[in-house]
Amino acid sequence: DNIFPEDPEDGLVKVNMEKLTFYALSAPEKLDRIGAYLSERLSRDVARHRYGYVCIAMEALDQLLMACHCQSINLFVESFLTMVRKLLEADKPNLQILGTNSFVKFANIEEDTASYHRSYDFFVSRFSEMCHSSYEDPDVRTKIRMAGIRGLQGVVRKTVRDELQANIWERQHMDKIVPSLLFNLQDPTDRSPVTQVSKESPAELTERCFRELLGRAAYGNIKNAIKPVLMHLDNHSLWEGKSFAVRCFKIIMYSIQSQHSHLVIQQLLGHLDANSKSSATVRAGIVEVLSEAAVIEASGSVGPTVLEVFNTLLKQLRLSVDYELTGSCDPYCNNKTTTDQERQLQEAVIKTIGSFANTLPIYQRAEVMLFIMGKIPVPGIYPALGSPIAGFEGSRMIQVMLLKSLLQVTERYESSNMLAALPSSFLEPLLSFTLMEDPEIRLLVLSILISLIDRHQNTHKFTFLSILSDISVLKLKVDKCSRQDNLFMKKHGQRLYRHIFLTCSEENSGRSHYQALYTLLALLSVELANEEVVVDLIRLALALQDLALANDERLSLYNRCAVHALSAAYLSLISQLTTVPAFCQHIQEVIELRQKEVPYLLPEDIFIENPRVPESLEQVEGEVLFQQFQIAEVLGGSGYNIEILNTPFTPQITDEDRLSKRKSIGDTISLQMDMDPRYSPEREQKSPAEQITFETLKNAIVDSVNGEEQEREKRRLVVERFQTAPFEEIAAHCGAKSSLLQSKLDQIFELTIRPPPSPSGSASQGQTPTRSVPVYEMKFPDLCVY
Repeated sequence: DNIFPEDPEDGLVKVNMEKLTFYALSAPEKLDRIGAYLSERLSRDVARHRYGYVCIAMEALDQLLMACHCQSINLFVESFLTMVRKLLEADKPNLQILGTNSFVKFANIEEDTASYHRSYDFFVSRFSEMCHSSYEDPDVRTKIRMAGIRGLQGVVRKTVRDELQANIWERQHMDKIVPSLLFNLQDPTDRSPVTQVSKESPAELTERCFRELLGRAAYGNIKNAIKPVLMHLDNHSLWEGKSFAVRCFKIIMYSIQSQHSHLVIQQLLGHLDANSKSSATVRAGIVEVLSEAAVIEASGSVGPTVLEVFNTLLKQLRLSVDYELTGSCDPYCNNKTTTDQERQLQEAVIKTIGSFANTLPIYQRAEVMLFIMGKIPVPGIYPALGSPIAGFEGSRMIQVMLLKSLLQVTERYESSNMLAALPSSFLEPLLSFTLMEDPEIRLLVLSILISLIDRHQNTHKFTFLSILSDISVLKLKVDKCSRQDNLFMKKHGQRLYRHIFLTCSEENSGRSHYQALYTLLALLSVELANEEVVVDLIRLALALQDLALANDERLSLYNRCAVHALSAAYLSLISQLTTVPAFCQHIQEVIELRQKEVPYLLPEDIFIENPRVPESLEQVEGEVLFQQFQIAEVLGGSGYNIEILNTPFTPQITDEDRLSKRKSIGDTISLQMDMDPRYSPEREQKSPAEQITFETLKNAIVDSVNGEEQEREKRRLVVERFQTAPFEEIAAHCGAKSSLLQSKLDQIFELTIRPPPSPSGSASQGQTPTRSVPVYEMKFPDLCVY
């Protein structure tokens, strides 16, 4: 009683408080009675509105709590928490703040002994409620909310430190704590940037508290901490704005322990799957957050389930294509969507795939490339993906989206071994797309090849298709061709040349296609060329010139001029790379003559906004063309093996190439029959190949329809018999069936019965064989039975 002055404004009587503290330290067993008495007096003062004495009582309790660390403090703490609870339940904001401040001081004390029975459920609920305060006075409201945030911070500190305390990571607690923090982190109504006392705004305090909470989360607690974040963003439609959701997960990714980052990614992926039928803006927001999280998490791996990440993202791409074509995310809920929204989502998914791929090591990225390639619908090789509603257009869109994703994965892919970077299982289906009729798909494939082949960042130096008089200005980075590169070109070179040639012969190729082809040829010359490859590439360039000269109705005048210009630009480049003076001189002379007489055969007149295309190419002959025999002569004189150069380049379209061009399902089936090994010409004994024609398919369809009708009629008669026939007739019919079954079983058992084995191994001559004994009737000695 003596620590309380007559006038509350005089404050705590310090001399008497020191005596009380000394007494409590000398006789710690009295602490619980001291606490109980102070608690009773505080409750009485609160009820009588004597708030001055309430403050004095709390100050006394704080001092005693800070001074005493004995084993008996647990009983005193119970009285202290009862008083704090009493203050928090009061209506007065000042008392709530006073109680919170005392609790925060208590939370910072490390107790010597653990308490097994103490519960903090009330404090979690009350502090969370204070975080959502809607008090009329904005200054008071800010103080209450900040007190609530500090209180939650104190609860976390007090419970996380001791494993024997209440588990604050349980879902019931996290569902209150996390939304309260996010509410103050995002609340737009809060316009009081800084408080007088702490010099810290509510948002800053909340972020600090949120970071501390996440930093203390162990492996098993990440899910319970992240789930409320996802639910809060769902409930308040915060995915669509993106900025707050991205900010939240940036805080999360930077705060949790780095080895737990992949758990957050998995939670986001699961949430994306759960929102597959939500609006495109919501899905795009989640994907955007995934992309940002992947960049932060770039620690060399996205966890143990790498392919699951990409599988989920590719699934979202396929669903988005379906939604775009049908115009609805969920037909049962009338959830409409627009093409623009889905396109934005698709771009976000592709960007995210690139973000994830950039975090992976080389070997894992190669696996992802093969995985994505396996998802792309290739005619006749892989089935079309997506819904049946999407049809041909859906398959085309999926092809485009997945190729764009593949391009993102390959953009920063650098492998010293081309055999590992472009294995047959990846290269063959990829090249098959160069023969597709869709120009966008062909351009994407060329871009992927360029990205994979360029290992010294030379691509940007070949951005413009033009005649270069001196390539030294490009400052190309060139390394000696390795043994693996030589093996790669020996194995796949002819296939690459064939597809480059066939791509040039496509009638709907544009300026960007020829630019990409020039870049690809240039990179092959710089990255993978030995003497044999150089000769092959020169032969290919001359074959392109012959292609443009041929009066092929498929190619327009522009295409023919463009192929001439492509051939000229590439021969100019490779002549300077080979450094054979006579070769360079011949190429330069032809180019100069073209500039004077036929400038439309050079890139400068063709690859511009308004190309200067002539009325015909009948006059193109003689000296304005690159001469194969002259080139062969000068290269042969420099030691090159020109034997192959004298052989005309005639690319053969293989079965797989024709398969890529198919549109009709009938053509695809027929071609697959031809490709079956049973019909291979290498087999010595060939069975006659079945000719599948339109009539064959028509008859098969008609027969299947007739068979279905007969089966339907048969089922109808059986049902009618059982509905109308008398019981005796049905019983007789079933009895006949069972007797037939029994007779068949008897026959089978008779066939399986064998005579018993003879000790001599064979039956004596002249003796009639003994009656057969079924195996299941034989008597075996006990030792033989298992």
